[in-house]
Order: sequence, then C-alpha cells, then structure tokens
Amino acid sequence: MSYFDNIRTFIRVYELGSMSAAGRDLRISSAVTSSRISQLEDHLGVRLFQRTTRSLSPTEHGHSFYAGASEILIAVEKAEAHIVNVTENLKGPLYVAAPLGVGRRLIAPRVPDFLKEYPDVSVRLRLSDRKVDLTAEGLDLAFFLGQLEDSNLRMRKIADVERVLCASPDYVARRGMPEDGDALISGQHECLNLRFPGAQEPRWRLSTPNGPRRFAVSGHYESDDGDVLTDWALTGQGIVLKPRFEVADHLASGALVTVAEATPPEPIQMACLFTHRRRQDPKTRIFMDFMIERIRAAFD
Repeated sequence: MSYFDNIRTFIRVYELGSMSAAGRDLRISSAVTSSRISQLEDHLGVRLFQRTTRSLSPTEHGHSFYAGASEILIAVEKAEAHIVNVTENLKGPLYVAAPLGVGRRLIAPRVPDFLKEYPDVSVRLRLSDRKVDLTAEGLDLAFFLGQLEDSNLRMRKIADVERVLCASPDYVARRGMPEDGDALISGQHECLNLRFPGAQEPRWRLSTPNGPRRFAVSGHYESDDGDVLTDWALTGQGIVLKPRFEVADHLASGALVTVAEATPPEPIQMACLFTHRRRQDPKTRIFMDFMIERIRAAFD
C-alpha cells in the first residue's frame, strides 16, 4: 500500500470528519480506511485524530499535516496536468458558483485578470447564498463558507475567515450595546438572520470563556441574501453576523460598529468545492489555483 494512498485517505477523513464517509467516498472499507490512517500515524510518530466511539476530530498534528498534505496532492495533480500538456491550451466555458459576498468582493473582480491570461476560456459566474448542487446544476466548482457535508465532493481550503457581530450606531443608541451572546437574548435584540426554506431555527456559534456555544437568537428579519441583511443593519434594523471582509468598509467609516465583543463569532472556513473526478478538466484546477492564491494574498 503506497504512502500516497495513505495521504489521500487522510485528506478525505479530515475533510469529511468520518472514517466510514471517507471509505465510501474512496470506495474502500472502513477497516482499510482505519488501517491507512494507523500506518500514516505510525510513520509520522504522532496521532492525527482523536477517536472515540462517537466522534473523530483532528489533533493539532492533524491540522498541521492536513495543510501540507493537501498541497502535496494538489502538486501531484498539477504535475499530471502538465504531463498531458493541456494547461497551455485552456478553452471552453467554466461554470462557477459563489456566495454573494464572496463572489462580488473576491471572485468577480479577479475574473478579468484570469481571462486575460486564458482568453479562450469563458467564465459563467453564478452568485447565490443558497446551497448549490454542483452535479445537478452542471457546475465545475463552487466557493463556499462553512463545513463540507457532501462526501461526493472534494474540497480545497482557502482560509479561516474572521467574522463579526455588528450594528449601526443608531441601533445601539436605541437598544443599547449588548456585551455578549447572553445579552443578545436577554435584551431581546433584533438579530438579522440568513435563512433558507426548510432551515433550522437560527443559532449563532460564538466563542465564550468556556468554549464555543450556540445562542438561539431571534428577530423579525430574515433573508436568503446576505447583502440584504447588511443593508438592514446599515439602516438600524438590527444586529448582523458577517465575515469581516464583507463589512470592513462600513466598520472603517463608522456606519457599522462591532457589538457583543466579549463573545465574538467563531471564524468560518472558506473553501472551494469540486466534483470527485479522476480526470478533472484542467481549467478548473487552473482557475482554482489562480483565485486561491489571490484570495489568500488579500487576507494577508
């Protein structure tokens, strides 16, 4: 059994959070999956996962190894693409999806630069805050914020994105400044929620002195468009939870101020999803490389 197989298995277990899910995705048994992880741990001399009968979570060594292992896998796939000499002649449409905030602020401004380098490619950018189905909608890749749930997809992590709770100065003047998550609830603050049909009641995951905790917030305003929530916050309608990069200009101008700073939101993962195909269209990989490099630079 090759070391590379063990690395590939580790990556899928890390991304899916489950030995059984990774085994199904790789079409191997749970026993083989577990054996590959054990072999990798023996080789490295560290534990990569904490295992219990009910849960599996990466150790600090696991988090660290994932970053390097992902780059190894990407490098191999890029090398394979160069071997078949296709990256020089990229052409055809590329179907890309992204959340509204990510798409408008991070992806769309960089598409023209990509097309200057690859003029025979056309980019079809679909922006929506709803969850997309790559296969059903014929997408090549999708940028997203959150955790991977679909084991039929592969993921490239881009960054952990800082988030903030914020409101307009007018709202704070009228309703008071909530100090923490408990104050959001006890003060019956108006919380502006991103929500889709069939979604569960909103619960904001905030960092507390005792660790992460979910707060069952409420409010009269809901939308499936994150920019609508920002507009409501700007007009004093309530408190919004947003990635900092989406509201950075409003915070800098004073149009919005941070609230509940004693319990800030946990960062959210930004990543790129693509289908699990052995022979991926090279332009998908090149587009991901192009965007990920520039997005990471923007967060530095």
